[in-house]
Amino acid sequence: MLTLGSLGFAAPLALLGLTALPVIWWLLRVTPPAPNRVRFPAIRLLKGLTDEEETPAQTPWWLITLRLTAAALLVFAFAEPVTNPSAQPQGSGPLLLVVDDNWAAAPRWAQRQATLDSMLAGARRSGRTVALLQTAQTTRADTLDILTADDATALAAAITPSPLDVDYAAAAQRLNASALRDAGAWQVVWLTDGLAGAGDAALAAELARHGDVTVISPAADETALALRPPSQLGQSFEATLLRASPSGTREGLVRAMGDAGRILTEVPFAFSDGKTTTTITLDMPLELRNAVTQLVIAGEPSAGAVTMLDDRWQRRTVGLVSGGSSEDAQPLLSDLYYLRRATSPFAELREARTSHLQADDTSQIENLLSRPLSMLITADVGQLVGDDAQRVAEWVEAGGTLVRFAGPRLAANTDDLMPVTLRGGGRALGGALTWAAPQGLAPFDETSPFAGLDIPPDVEINRQVLADPSGTLAQNTWARLTDGTPLVTAAQRGDGWIILFHVSADTDWSNLPISGLYVEMLRRLLDLSRGTGAQDGEAPTRLLAPWRALDGAGRLVAPPALAQPVSPTRIDDLRPSPAHPPGLYGAADAFRALNVIAPGQSLAPLDTSFADATSAYAGTGERALKPLLLMLALALLVVDGLIALVLSGRIRLPQTWRIPGTAAVLLGPVLLGHMLLASTLMPWTSTAMAQEQLPGDDIALLATLDTRLAYVLTGDNAVDEMSRAGLSGLSQVLRARTAIEPAEPLGVNVERDELAFYPMLYWPILPTQQALSSEALARVDAYMKRGGTILFDTMDHQRVSAVGSSPGNDALRALLGNLDVPPLEPVGEGHVLTKAFYLLRTFPGRWAGGDLWVEARGDDIASPGTLNQDGVTPLLIGSNDFAAAWAIDARGLPMAQPVPGGERQREMARRFGVNLVMYALTGNYKADQVHVPALLERLGQ
Repeated sequence: MLTLGSLGFAAPLALLGLTALPVIWWLLRVTPPAPNRVRFPAIRLLKGLTDEEETPAQTPWWLITLRLTAAALLVFAFAEPVTNPSAQPQGSGPLLLVVDDNWAAAPRWAQRQATLDSMLAGARRSGRTVALLQTAQTTRADTLDILTADDATALAAAITPSPLDVDYAAAAQRLNASALRDAGAWQVVWLTDGLAGAGDAALAAELARHGDVTVISPAADETALALRPPSQLGQSFEATLLRASPSGTREGLVRAMGDAGRILTEVPFAFSDGKTTTTITLDMPLELRNAVTQLVIAGEPSAGAVTMLDDRWQRRTVGLVSGGSSEDAQPLLSDLYYLRRATSPFAELREARTSHLQADDTSQIENLLSRPLSMLITADVGQLVGDDAQRVAEWVEAGGTLVRFAGPRLAANTDDLMPVTLRGGGRALGGALTWAAPQGLAPFDETSPFAGLDIPPDVEINRQVLADPSGTLAQNTWARLTDGTPLVTAAQRGDGWIILFHVSADTDWSNLPISGLYVEMLRRLLDLSRGTGAQDGEAPTRLLAPWRALDGAGRLVAPPALAQPVSPTRIDDLRPSPAHPPGLYGAADAFRALNVIAPGQSLAPLDTSFADATSAYAGTGERALKPLLLMLALALLVVDGLIALVLSGRIRLPQTWRIPGTAAVLLGPVLLGHMLLASTLMPWTSTAMAQEQLPGDDIALLATLDTRLAYVLTGDNAVDEMSRAGLSGLSQVLRARTAIEPAEPLGVNVERDELAFYPMLYWPILPTQQALSSEALARVDAYMKRGGTILFDTMDHQRVSAVGSSPGNDALRALLGNLDVPPLEPVGEGHVLTKAFYLLRTFPGRWAGGDLWVEARGDDIASPGTLNQDGVTPLLIGSNDFAAAWAIDARGLPMAQPVPGGERQREMARRFGVNLVMYALTGNYKADQVHVPALLERLGQ
């Protein structure tokens, strides 16, 4: 490889052909031998005549220049020039490529892929054998094979970042056990993530034994960032960010994400020079804090930049059980009314009544305990009977927290699920029949969970249940009245707690439930609870099955097939592995998070002092110039042939067309450039130019005479052509499979064109999407509200981060922020889009996996004031690049390859397109089919 700056030649010896150009020039300008002169008397008749077609004595210089240029282009083409040549060590020996494919390599994976592709391209040109070693943790036990460059290229194309950490020790063992050393000295290139890892010294030593080592690392300000799991400070989160290199400063944002990728808040962070950690505080209202599902580093798409939160940080679940009947449950008189108001801001509530049975004859308490529960509160339940008592006792012993409130029933009859022994009846304080006055609360002891809480002076207790004196009563008392009698007692039972409030949960016995102290006491008790649960009679230590897994880019996906369940008691100490990948374990309503970064983890830079050479990643991969040069040379030869035909007289040009030779050589390249540019841009501009030339009335006529799909012009020729080709391909599918016969699609400019002619608009969103004028916003808003449907496509699902953030999403969010957009939700099971023509579950395009968002529906298909008059959502939002999957060229061949599902995915994308158009044209008629039996019955009457 001969390298000249950013240009390289894979076959530099071919450049010697340039030395033949002088010889070619001499041959081209040789003058043919002079003809023999023979006197012919009649020749005098031709004297004085001028021959308009004169044969030159030698080849014109401008034609020689044209031919020499073509020859030079051919020489350069066979030298195989490339741009951005790879920085691999030169040689002909075998090449060992070591690739860090862990989470830390994900943020700039495109750079690593480009560098890897360039090196493999060089290996193909030189015929070198290649061995490819991946360092991320894996369950593979296969040997390290020696591959051809073509096989290695196919293997490298399938490599994606893993959410796991590197396992350098295992990689060194695989390398040591291989037969690579028998193949002689290797040229070793290690594409690192720039971070130190366990066993990196062992791997470095093993690589050095195989040959010279070149290490390619990211720059210090490009190494991956990581986020530790946060700690809770009241209603706030305190999170620590990590980086490997202390040099320089780095800034960014940490976002708190809710369900469906909603950004709840964001906080800036900054690393000071010399620091590898920085701490931020996310201060949010309690309701928002409970809605946080993830903390992410914006713009850092890796599993290490995502911290998933479970109910240890949020969403504690509290069960409420009342001993009263539902007939007594009036809003302000209900046993549970004040408990609901006090606990709902920081907990999810589930309710049950002791007197009710489920449809399967199981009690509501049994059903309540069948799902994970943080705390169980009973209001005036004197005695749990039958299996309920046994199940609650087992739940408490396994670590549950049972909080009981007194009342008339509990005062009259109790069970053994009590922290202390109670006296029968109760104690009345105040009233006409007692001399005792209502009591206030004494200050809390330092050992009490309520220590530090302020006691309002107006809290009064009018009645309580009393505990029998015992030697352990004092240590079991967490709160007292001013006369020393217990207000709250507690006792540990197994791994859990039983806590008793000696007053009722409502205002019959005290005004405590209407004070702020009541809320804070229950909050303290919830923080005390561990949160355990059981299902179907199993022990609380049942295994949690994998539910969602993080991929290398920090996105939640389906768990891998080899993922194994984990024990809830071990997950806090578990480190991610191939058997237990990072993600969520359990179910949608109860899960535990296993994060990539541990609470005390730190990052350090990789020591590259062992390497023989170091370099940085290439910004872009190699690009071969040979096809372009061959095309230009062929075009010049075609021009030369045409000129030769003209000069020989085989093609006669009008006199007015003839130009001097000097002008021809100057005009030739200009015409050639225009021809190449026109052939390149013709597919992109022909439709738009033809449409631009039509008057507005003619466009309206085209749009109304035939049903046409439309796409929004973005100003990017490539994107607009793909949109046109996509809708053209979809129109062809519709004509072949349905009764709809749409004409060719039209492009619209939302700033000036009328939109009402089109049933559906396809709107590709670019990161450079410009803000719309007020007139255009009004036009788009009116279109959606009057029955039109718009499919917004950000086309960048493959670049979406864990939180749904991408340049396209940000641009779309800015655009929709100026429109009257209704609440949105992902397309759910049973939506009309899933059955409008084909039965579908997913909606792929060129990419697969992205959600399709539609307007949120109420209980009815078309709730008043939500969906448009046909029950059709006015907008759909996706990121799967749908037009590219539909697009066909002039020959009817697909223009883009769907990833990863290939032709099967393209077929599903076409089916989605059919469903979408049917949905936009026919409304919710499929949903109306559920009313057919009732309509037929009514007609029969």
